Amino acid sequence: MTVVRTVTELVGNTPLFELARTPSGTRLLLKLEQFNPTGAAKIRMAQAMIRDAEQRGLLRPGGHIIESTSGNTGLGLAVVAAERGYRFTAVVDHHASADKLRAMRAMGAELVYVGDDDGLATSAREDLAEAMAAECPGAFFTEQHNNDANPVGYYPVADELLAALGSVDVLIGAVGTGGSLFGTARRLRSHGCAPHVIGVEPVGSVAFGGEGGPYWQSGTGTPPGATVGTAVDYALLNEGMKVGDVPAFATARALAVRLGLLIGGSAGGSVYAALERLSGFPPGSTVVVIVCDGGEKYLDTIFDDEWMLERDLYCRDTEHRVLGLLDDYPTHQPTQPDEDCELAEVG
Repeated sequence: MTVVRTVTELVGNTPLFELARTPSGTRLLLKLEQFNPTGAAKIRMAQAMIRDAEQRGLLRPGGHIIESTSGNTGLGLAVVAAERGYRFTAVVDHHASADKLRAMRAMGAELVYVGDDDGLATSAREDLAEAMAAECPGAFFTEQHNNDANPVGYYPVADELLAALGSVDVLIGAVGTGGSLFGTARRLRSHGCAPHVIGVEPVGSVAFGGEGGPYWQSGTGTPPGATVGTAVDYALLNEGMKVGDVPAFATARALAVRLGLLIGGSAGGSVYAALERLSGFPPGSTVVVIVCDGGEKYLDTIFDDEWMLERDLYCRDTEHRVLGLLDDYPTHQPTQPDEDCELAEVG
């Protein structure tokens, strides 16, 4: 057991969870980034962006960090700011998980809200964050979508995967800023491992083209009117897939009831895409999904039946379909009869 003196020393070395295995030997592994402090992958990126800013002289002792965030980046920055003595202001909207906002405030962050409903306001958030940083002496706008240190923060994910597995054949992840998926893919390629890279975004996101529209998956995608950031590296992308809110959330809920594993909604989208494609990958493939955060922050949203019903997001049939896919590729034998894993009727 190692004794540490700062929270950021606990970042990394997150576990791999085998979710499914096909008869041909292809296995689906989840890189469970919720085992990082703050329960999300983005603390890796937050730490890398602040270290880079310090090294470049953009952030000095006692300085002020400003960022537009849907929650998980803000949580990571709040930890780093608390450790290193910086003031941190998070520009947020009401689409973010309430628990993420409360946690940021608990760690001393100042929250500045944009918008007055529960819709995404990505462009307005970023515009305000940039303007605030320009007007505040000593402030640094981390600008996660266009910060070169963002993907660098995920290089250790690739190193951890190679140390554990030797190689990765297929890499799947949600694309918001793009840092987690493309930073990991870039680092893997630098070590001679070139996986088939599949990016997943919500239906309504425009990073992979198509018609834009509203969506409920948090911390992922590029909503209409927002600009795709430089961390999205199309040269590393083999496929871009879209998964709607209903199957994404159904997957998260199905994993919870079947395995007791809580993952976030955007991670549910990535896992759904992987399960749908699993039988089509070459026999013996190692498929890794980056699960960027856990489900504990969404207990009052995607795991709340009333919230789901009010937004017409609940679909019992889709949840059963996900359970069926898990049954097709079993790696886990329940200790109770199958009926104990049946989904309760909602509504």
